[in-house]
Amino acid sequence: MEVKLFASLREGHGKTAHIDWQNGICGHDIFKALNIQPQAVSIYLVNGKNANPEDSLFQGDIVSLFPPIGGG
Repeated sequence: MEVKLFASLREGHGKTAHIDWQNGICGHDIFKALNIQPQAVSIYLVNGKNANPEDSLFQGDIVSLFPPIGGG
């Protein structure tokens, strides 16, 4: 499964990470596999659409993770 990482989430992982897909895997499993705290993810997309990290993923899905964005 392809996981695209953005901004500070790329640190230590690069732009793209690959996770072995397993039946029943969800976003929280991806966070755990990549050692990313759930609160570090502000936007969670599956195949380019907003999604819930608790929902099961399907083989071939592309997950994108974005951290909170600060500014002033």
